[in-house]
Amino acid sequence: MSLDGEGAETQAEPTPFAMMGGMDMIGPLVDRFYDLMDGDPAYAALRAMHAEDLGPMRASLKGFLAGWLGGPRDWFVERRGACIMSLHRALPLTERTEREWLGAMTRALDEAGLAPEMDLFVRGAFARMARQMRAGAGA
Repeated sequence: MSLDGEGAETQAEPTPFAMMGGMDMIGPLVDRFYDLMDGDPAYAALRAMHAEDLGPMRASLKGFLAGWLGGPRDWFVERRGACIMSLHRALPLTERTEREWLGAMTRALDEAGLAPEMDLFVRGAFARMARQMRAGAGA
């Protein structure tokens, strides 16, 4: 809550994190994404870029998405000054790995059952993020 110009309390707009359903939605979404990446040969090039143990990556993506969507900012506090783009810069990201990442995330989102406006927001943001990461790769 905050005060408006006349001293009355106003309700803050809900964050995308809250609108999405918080960790109750983010956790299963990320787990489904990594399950698909780990088990479906359609995502082999993407899977090959990751360590055998996907546990740390699952936890990291959950934390990043929570903070990025306006929820708990622990990921950002623990990695002060880190940027998701710079953390991926040295990876050999290609059109194929971008397509695989978006494919697995799209399938996970298809199963998540987000509200239509939130679904559209997240899909658009992920598509832009994937494009930008590939464009910045190898820099």
